Amino acid sequence: MTIRLALTCGEPAGIGPDLIIQLAQHPQAQQWVVLGCQRTLQQRAQQLGLPLTLRPYDHHHHAPNKPGELTLVDVPTANPVQPGKLDPVNAGHVLRLLQVAGEGCLDGRWQGIVTAPVHKGVINDAGNVFSGHTEFFRDFCGVEEVVMMLATQDLRVALVTTHLPLRQVADAITSERLTRVIRILHHDLQRFFGLPQPRILVAGLNPHAGEDGHLGREELDIIEPTLAQLRADGMQLIGPLPADTLYTPKHLQQADATLAMYHDQGLPVLKFHGFGRAANITLGLPLVRTSVDHGTALDLAGSGQADTGSLATAIDVAAHMAQ
Repeated sequence: MTIRLALTCGEPAGIGPDLIIQLAQHPQAQQWVVLGCQRTLQQRAQQLGLPLTLRPYDHHHHAPNKPGELTLVDVPTANPVQPGKLDPVNAGHVLRLLQVAGEGCLDGRWQGIVTAPVHKGVINDAGNVFSGHTEFFRDFCGVEEVVMMLATQDLRVALVTTHLPLRQVADAITSERLTRVIRILHHDLQRFFGLPQPRILVAGLNPHAGEDGHLGREELDIIEPTLAQLRADGMQLIGPLPADTLYTPKHLQQADATLAMYHDQGLPVLKFHGFGRAANITLGLPLVRTSVDHGTALDLAGSGQADTGSLATAIDVAAHMAQ
C-alpha cells in the first residue's frame, strides 16, 4: 500500500517551512503532499540556498517526488511572511491548513496528517480560541475525547490532561476521564502499533503516589478504583506508581506505554530522553495525526540551522500507523 501523507507547514514565520524544504532535499520513502503557501516556500528556499520545485497537487497523479521537489496544495498567507516575525493576520492561514488536511484525510485523499509547529499565542491574539493541534482535531472530527502521546523509538508517554493550568489539573482527574483516556490508549496501541495486550504503567498524581493518602487522596479515591475496574476488563495496567521512579529502567523494561496525569509530569522525561527524535501523536481520532516534539523556533527560521530529526520521526511514525 502506498502511503500518502499531508504535511502542514504550520506557523509560516517559524521553522516549519524550513524543515519541509530541508527534508525535501533527500529521497522520500513516503509520498508527501505539502499544505502551505507557495510564495513563502519559494522565498524560504531561496533564503536557505536550497533548490525547490513545487508541483501542484493532482489527486489523480501520484508520481513520487525527486529530491528538491514537493507536491503542493497552495494555501496563500494573507500577508507576506518575514522569517521570525509573527503576524496575527496570517493566523487564519494556519487554521486553514489544518482544516484542509483534516478534510483530505477524512475523504481518503491522504492516509495521515503530519503537522509542523504552530504558535498558539499569535492564533489567540488574532481572536481565535485555540489551545493546540490536539484539541483542534478533536473538535474537527467531532469526537468526545482524544489522547496526546509522545513517542521515541523506545518510550511512549500519554497524558490524561494536556494544556491545563496546574491549578485545574487535580479537578480534571476524574474516574470518567481516566476511563476514557485509558480505553483510547489501549485501543490505539492495539490498532496502530500491533500490540495485542499492551502493558501500560500509570503514574499517580501526587508525590509518592499520595503516600497512602498522606500526600493527597486522588490515588485512593479515584485512580486505584478506576484501574481496578479496567483490569477486570482484561487490561494490563500497573499503578498508580510514583512518577519520580516510574521512568526508570526497572519499570520501563516491560512497558509498552506510560500514562502521566499532566503535561509536565511525563513530557520532560520523554524530551530529555529523546528530544528531536520524538513524535507527538493524537490518539482517539478517525485519522492518523502526528507532529514534531518542539515549537516554532522563530529565532532559527531562515537560518538553515533547524534540526529535521523530529519531523522525520513524525513522518515515519505516521506512515507506520497508517500502514
